[in-house]
Amino acid sequence: MTEQPARAITLDDAVQAIRSGPRGPRIAAFFDFGGTVVHGFNPPSLTRRALRRRNTRNTIAAGLLGSIRGARSEGEYERFLQHTMHAWAGLPETELDELGAKLFQRTVYGHLYPEAWRLVREHEAAGHTLVLTSSLTRFQVRPAADELGIPNVLCTAMSTQDGMLTGHVDGKPLWRNGKADAVRRFAMAHGIDLAQSWIYADSAADIPLLNTAGRPVAVNPDPRTVLEATEKDWPILHFRARTTARITDYARTAAGLTALVGGALFGVVAKAHTKQRRQMADSLLNHAADSTLRSTGVRVRVVGAEHARAPRPAVFLFNHQSQFDMVVVAEVLGGGITGIAKKEITRNPIFGPLMRFIEVTFIDRGDSVAAKAALTPVVETLGAGLSIVIAPEGTRSLTPRIGPFKKGAFHIAIQAGVPIIPVVIRNAGEIAWRNSAIVRKGIVDVAVLPPIDVSGWNPTDMDADVERVRQLFIATLLDWPYAPQPQLGGGRVFTQGDD
Repeated sequence: MTEQPARAITLDDAVQAIRSGPRGPRIAAFFDFGGTVVHGFNPPSLTRRALRRRNTRNTIAAGLLGSIRGARSEGEYERFLQHTMHAWAGLPETELDELGAKLFQRTVYGHLYPEAWRLVREHEAAGHTLVLTSSLTRFQVRPAADELGIPNVLCTAMSTQDGMLTGHVDGKPLWRNGKADAVRRFAMAHGIDLAQSWIYADSAADIPLLNTAGRPVAVNPDPRTVLEATEKDWPILHFRARTTARITDYARTAAGLTALVGGALFGVVAKAHTKQRRQMADSLLNHAADSTLRSTGVRVRVVGAEHARAPRPAVFLFNHQSQFDMVVVAEVLGGGITGIAKKEITRNPIFGPLMRFIEVTFIDRGDSVAAKAALTPVVETLGAGLSIVIAPEGTRSLTPRIGPFKKGAFHIAIQAGVPIIPVVIRNAGEIAWRNSAIVRKGIVDVAVLPPIDVSGWNPTDMDADVERVRQLFIATLLDWPYAPQPQLGGGRVFTQGDD
């Protein structure tokens, strides 16, 4: 029988330790980057590609991506530094900043561990000082820190002159003891109590780092770190990497798309005899959503189902991370809804016609005047009894992070005299990634919160009110409600406790 690590803990155990521990900015949470926050990439093939295509943008991109996994030995890290100093010498630092941001948005975001995001949010809620550490450069690390909401970054600095990289490291690289020293300096400069602080790291090179804090946590540890953690009774966490799409996922997606179109057509035909467009639109939504969920194997688990049905009409707000969100929202809310979407969707050969049929209002986000004018008829739509579904962030997010809310939805609700109803979606970004149409099998959680009366809000001064609604989304994602609710019905919708 294999001996288990001394203190293997679950994510819930780690969350509880944060919630029951000390609070405030004098306590820090240090997260190592490669292997702890981000899963990383396979560097060998990228390195070979870089050697074949020197001093090109592809070479730079390959170097940025290939090193994100994190070096596992001193020799590997030295090779990274030598290649970096040679390849980047003479380049504008702004070019690397731009390339690093684009690579994160296109590729790296999909390799972030969801568990790391959850821990960052818990430490943030506890008022802790958040720090991301890495032996890599800011061009690789800063975009992830910005998306995760981590304001402080400790990484290897590259020397510049007049905005151009010189090909040298500025100071000491943050490798092994260098990273631990940087953490100590940061703690001293910011009044951090290291004895009460957390450090999350994975590799043997980070053992000195783990030893600097009173609450070390070994995440996905390599064998040497497992031995150290066992000897020193450190808790060990295991994160699951987000997997790339498999053949079955592509097949599932194709089946889902076919079912969506087929369900939509069936829904229209089933109510065509009524000659009532609204009845046909509701039937389209119901059959398209249900057929898509059944064919993809995605289940929707709902809390607060009673708020999805009443009061009506209302302005339903949902957090937006995935193309699959609209299928989920349609299944949860049922009929009697339409929406507001960006004008670009009209060019989609499938979703464009479907959304036109259910009378979605399309807005041009690049023209604020035209966008406001387009929203005027929406108030009349609500007055006629039809509810509106809006993503107040205005765009899909790369992670479960709740972005700033735009005020358009709130102005509409105030003018129409209807309530706001938050619809909080969890895990849709794991079913379908932000920049991908591929659907993976799984469960999406939805919490429909109680209606919010906006009749007393001041339309000219409602920043604080809007932010309170946004904080409701954040709080719900952190403390998910589990109260059982009545069964909604439908083949793929069930409530907490039914499974």
